[in-house]
This record gives sequence, structure tokens and C-alpha cells, in this order.
Amino acid sequence: MPSKPIPGSTGEVLTCLPSPYLPHPATGLLYLPRFLAKCRYVKKLGVLPASYAKNFKRGLDRFLCLHLGIDPAAVEKLVRDSATDEEVEAGLKKLLPADVCAAKWNRELVQKGMTPAGQEFLKEALTAMGCADRAGEIKSVPDLIDFDEGRIE
Repeated sequence: MPSKPIPGSTGEVLTCLPSPYLPHPATGLLYLPRFLAKCRYVKKLGVLPASYAKNFKRGLDRFLCLHLGIDPAAVEKLVRDSATDEEVEAGLKKLLPADVCAAKWNRELVQKGMTPAGQEFLKEALTAMGCADRAGEIKSVPDLIDFDEGRIE
């Protein structure tokens, strides 16, 4: 039987966040719904758990924003200042470039962690989670997120 993460090994786990593989309906960008959900979480509760706060507006959040040519803080402010999801979507239309190059970003995202250094990072993370045996199966950073949050058995 394949191993599962040791409870608490990565800190608190938020299963309320969407998978990094979920596309944003209006743009097709993978991961954008997750970043927006983290911004909404911060708006509602003031702060993310430490296990998520360390990479908030950094890590994949920042990589997405670098791809789009925007500041991650601008996305957080947009969510914070919007009263409805419709306002967020209207604000995104103004904030994002006309061509978000979704295919390019989506390809880059699903390959995050597939370099030799990335594979070493994944192996170390899986070992810390008590799941070194899953290293050949968890092939990317988005896979690692889904595994940690219980979307990959």
C-alpha cells in the first residue's frame, strides 16, 4: 500500500483550496483559482496558516504573476477591495494582460519540479512527509500540493 503524508508533517493543510490544476474559467490559467482562493482566505481570516503563509505571494503565486507581468500584491489588493466574485473578475480583466499566454504558463506550471534540482526538492519534501516511496509517482510541484492536500491517494 502506498504511503500517505504523516499528519502535520507539512504543517496545517487547507483542503478548502482548489487544486493547482484547476483552470480559471475566464482565462484558462491553471493555478490562478488557487491564488485567488488564498487571497480570499486572507481577506476573510486575516492570515494563512504558517505552512501556506511562507509561500503566499512567493513560490507559484509569484511565478504566475511574473508570467503575467503583474505584482502579486495587486491581486491580493483586488480581492481585498472587491465585494463580490464578479468584482474580482472585472478587476482581473483590467489587471491582466490581454493575452495571458495560458498554454505557455500551463505547460510551465505542470513541469515545475521536473528539473534535476526540482526532483531532488520533491524527494526531500516527500521524505520529510514520510513518503519517500512516492518519489517516482509525485512528479511535479503541483502534484506535491495535490498529494499533501489529499487529492492524490
